[in-house]
Amino acid sequence: MLYFCTSIVSMANIFQKPLIDPAKSPVFYGYIILFVGTIGIYCSIPGQTIGVSVFTDPVKDALGLSRNQFSNAYMIGTIVSSLVIGRAGVWFDTYGARYVAFFAAITLGVTLFLCSWSAIMSSYIKDLLSVDTWMVPFVLMTVLFFMLRFTGQGVLTMASRNVIMIWFDKNRGKVNSFSSVALSFGFSTSPLWVNGLIEGYGWESTWQFLAIGLLLFSIFIYTFYKISPEKHGLLPDGAKSLSTEDEKQKVVTKQFTLTEAKKERAFWMYGLTLAFNSFFITGLTFHVVSIFTHEGFAKEDAISIFLPGSVVAVTVSTIFNFLSDYLPLKLYLYLMLLGGFLASLGFLLLSTAAGVPMLIAGFGILGGFFAVLNAVAWPRFFGRAHLGSITGKIMSFLILASALAPSIFSLCLSTFGSYEMVGYLGLAFLLFLVIGSLKANNPQ
Repeated sequence: MLYFCTSIVSMANIFQKPLIDPAKSPVFYGYIILFVGTIGIYCSIPGQTIGVSVFTDPVKDALGLSRNQFSNAYMIGTIVSSLVIGRAGVWFDTYGARYVAFFAAITLGVTLFLCSWSAIMSSYIKDLLSVDTWMVPFVLMTVLFFMLRFTGQGVLTMASRNVIMIWFDKNRGKVNSFSSVALSFGFSTSPLWVNGLIEGYGWESTWQFLAIGLLLFSIFIYTFYKISPEKHGLLPDGAKSLSTEDEKQKVVTKQFTLTEAKKERAFWMYGLTLAFNSFFITGLTFHVVSIFTHEGFAKEDAISIFLPGSVVAVTVSTIFNFLSDYLPLKLYLYLMLLGGFLASLGFLLLSTAAGVPMLIAGFGILGGFFAVLNAVAWPRFFGRAHLGSITGKIMSFLILASALAPSIFSLCLSTFGSYEMVGYLGLAFLLFLVIGSLKANNPQ
């Protein structure tokens, strides 16, 4: 971790002269940031649960791990990631998106190469130590999962999303709608094309293909990512000058530090609602084949739910991102909680005719509003000055929730013989969030 941070400082001192000057761009440079930053978030897929889940069965079989062991390795690696991801937010505020995202992409690419060699490394370590135990591949995958989750789901995602939000203010919701459309379809359909690569070329080669793509994209990150419009003599949204109204807004908008933000109920209620989304979607995608086959569905039926779910998510995120510049976000919070109730009920009623449609609608609504609130809420509520540290802390909630999900889902199956208990736990937690959010108002 210290090496990662030291490398950022060293590179920041060596390469000071920008390759591209945003002030000389023929179009507002924020739109270039929007395009490249969206691709940056998309490139985090190999470190996201939706990108890892397709590898679960072939990799655990190749390493000789049970589903519980593989899930626990994922959980431990992700929990450790959640404990240190807050530091990445501080790096973002200190060094900017360019260096943080650049090194995250390189590290993620190298990690994917290591993942592709995990079976070989496991066999080599066993021979070297003259042992034949599941602990060797378990520890190996725990370390690799930590690196995947920290760099992919954590640092690269946070830096790429924040750099987009920093370049816009009044039009933040509208801009986020374009990014959300691309990402919703991209993330939701990724299991299909990743699974196709695995079936065509094997899981080892698939991870290597993804690694090469990330290393190539790191060049684009270094070239195009810029921390803020003000650093280059520009204003958010491409404005030529601040109007009188904007000047007043600039004065009254408080720039919260992380310590101050944590004293606000909105910080916790919005953060925990987003964390529920991470928990539910992670558990569902990680065990989706097992969940559906347990209810009598085929593997193809399980994977196919992501496409209609993405349609719902894209529709919700597009409409409500655009309207977020005009509507209170508390309304969005409760609509997202409604999506959580639908998803949990659909999960419990999966074997019935209404189960699958409710599940698809529920997790689509969850995903749609997640795309809005996780991007728009934090700069609106707490300002842009300390956005990295604040979103870094929120990211730790999301990663911790996603860390616990696979093992809790798996534990419910092994203990109770079905996944139903997860649905009941979800409904109870959602009820708590509904009550707790009554006074979760915008601190501005």
